[in-house]
Amino acid sequence: MIPRALKRFIHQRTLKDERYRYLFEPPPPDEYVSIDCETTGLDRKKDEIITIAAVKIRGDVIVSSERFVRIARPEAKMAAEAIKVHHLRMSDVENAGRLIDIWPDFLDFVGARPLVGYYLEFDVAMINRSLKTFLGAELPNDQVEVSGLYYDLKYGDAPAGVQCDLTFRAILKDLGIPEMAQHDAFNDAMMTAMMYVALRDRKRRGAKIPRIRERPQDEITA
Repeated sequence: MIPRALKRFIHQRTLKDERYRYLFEPPPPDEYVSIDCETTGLDRKKDEIITIAAVKIRGDVIVSSERFVRIARPEAKMAAEAIKVHHLRMSDVENAGRLIDIWPDFLDFVGARPLVGYYLEFDVAMINRSLKTFLGAELPNDQVEVSGLYYDLKYGDAPAGVQCDLTFRAILKDLGIPEMAQHDAFNDAMMTAMMYVALRDRKRRGAKIPRIRERPQDEITA
């Protein structure tokens, strides 16, 4: 695996358009962008983004008035299983623009800010596959994975053999965050932003997320 610093240097050299040099500059202090994508499936090599959403975070404030939401028209037909997840049909996206036409506005919105996400690696991989054609480079932004923050605060000191639940719903429940309709890109970006703010606050205060001790069967039946 190529070290991140080296990849960043390479992409600075392969950048097609100097107008996007700002992506490699230092980000505004204590600002982040929570992102989420809905796709035609989970195959990084052939599936496509159909919705991308982002919302800015400044310090401990989620700036919901500064949001980015776009629908893209995929080249291939959507699988029935994917439609069941995100509830977007071909008829809903047939008049949308092409994904490659979305990138200028997306990059201007995100800038050099670190990206926050839930299983962010997948979303960034899907973005980069298309973005490299447009930009000649991948997103250089730092990345913050909320499931990793959650794991550290709940399971980081757990004994061997403890089962870990890193599902989206489990994180929402433990942090007391209300569940919005999932598999809507903006809702997911908003909930992920709320997770990040709550987890960062706990980490700052040194407040672990408690694990409920499972009672042995003989205690339950005694």
